[in-house]
Amino acid sequence: MMYSLGIDIGTSGIRAVVLDEHQQKVAQAQSALPESLAYYSEQQSEQQSEHQIIGYSQDPQDWWKTFEQVMLQLVQELESKNLSLAVISHLAIDGTSGTVLFTDSAGTPCSDALMYNDQRAVEQARKIQALAPENTAAIGSTSGLAKLLWLHEHSDCPDSIHYALNQSDWLSGKLMAAFGLSDHNNVLKMGYDAQHQCWPDWLIDFLQSQHFPVSALPRVFIPGQIMGTISADMQQHFGFHPDLKICAGTTDSTAAIIASGAKDEGEAITSLGSSLVMKVISRHPIFDRRSGVYSQPYGDFWLVGGSSNSGGAVLKPFFCPGEMSEYTEALNKKISQGQFKMLNLNYYPLLTPGERFPILDPELEPKLSPRPEQDIDFFQSLLEGMASIETLSYQRLLELGAPYPKRVTSVGGGAFNKAWRYIREQKLGVPVLLAEQEQAASGTAILAQTTWNQ
Repeated sequence: MMYSLGIDIGTSGIRAVVLDEHQQKVAQAQSALPESLAYYSEQQSEQQSEHQIIGYSQDPQDWWKTFEQVMLQLVQELESKNLSLAVISHLAIDGTSGTVLFTDSAGTPCSDALMYNDQRAVEQARKIQALAPENTAAIGSTSGLAKLLWLHEHSDCPDSIHYALNQSDWLSGKLMAAFGLSDHNNVLKMGYDAQHQCWPDWLIDFLQSQHFPVSALPRVFIPGQIMGTISADMQQHFGFHPDLKICAGTTDSTAAIIASGAKDEGEAITSLGSSLVMKVISRHPIFDRRSGVYSQPYGDFWLVGGSSNSGGAVLKPFFCPGEMSEYTEALNKKISQGQFKMLNLNYYPLLTPGERFPILDPELEPKLSPRPEQDIDFFQSLLEGMASIETLSYQRLLELGAPYPKRVTSVGGGAFNKAWRYIREQKLGVPVLLAEQEQAASGTAILAQTTWNQ
């Protein structure tokens, strides 16, 4: 029996899943990450409430500590089944799209990591937009390229910068003791051209004009392709097999799509996590900088879509988990009894100003009013607002030439909310299904199996 390990690094935690050769789950583990550090406009303190949060960062060393905790849990679960980490032959890691950092030549971080939804790099994004072609995902202040430029311009020791990496790149590098390697999904928002499989000339020229070290850009692999073998130190540290293959990973949303089992043109996948990610399988790539649409390879097809700043994180300031569960059950009861009615308050739920998709506007204001008297109605209106964003996203993709979904598969924590799924079906007008595998880590473990015979 052969086994693969998939690791998913999210915003709030790290998850790991071991699959056997029949893609059945053998073991899993997870552990929470420390909360992201908020970055305020004009770098003001949290006490000065008139200044808004415009970014979030995390310490990469926290990723590593949490990763070690997850591996310890995984060892214990495997031991309960008379297995060990040594049975795993292939490993792959996914991470949040556009979460970037710099390291020195030894792979030691020389910056905090700017998170996927960080929007501080507004000026850098304007420079990019003035020169970038239409067919790039490196547009907007949340792009990995804009954030790398910001980090470079604000670095205390720019001469020490050796590698520009994504979240999963760094962890894979730690395991191999070899850095500067990535996959063609994670590097899209750095400006990589997936259609021609290269770092494009416009990007190289632009980076040189900004005195950015072009040599820091990673070498790019196809997701699932073997990048290397675990280092001797890491093999002994964790107890892996000495020949464990480290495979190129992907982004968390793509890993969730792989887990969902979606394979055919017109199948769409919505990831309902802290943020919303909407993508549809298309025969042709589509790019549209006006609405934040980009494309990435997906086997013989392309995944076309984008990521919204709306999502489950918007609910947390207003409701505790117990309240969300209570209101969801109440809505489910209304639906089952045929008493449910849409409130249609036309919310656009955002935590802070700024949106990526289906509207690309770093200054877009949240719309969370009028607020109903009953908290359950406010909760429902937030769910309706997010469902409207999802619907608007797929309508925008249709306008740009992508197929409208024949069905939408849901992944992420919000996928299990029956009331939300009902609301989304009413808005979308197509069936909304649950994924075959619910975790991105499962998709990454499946991805790692694609090179078993190599």
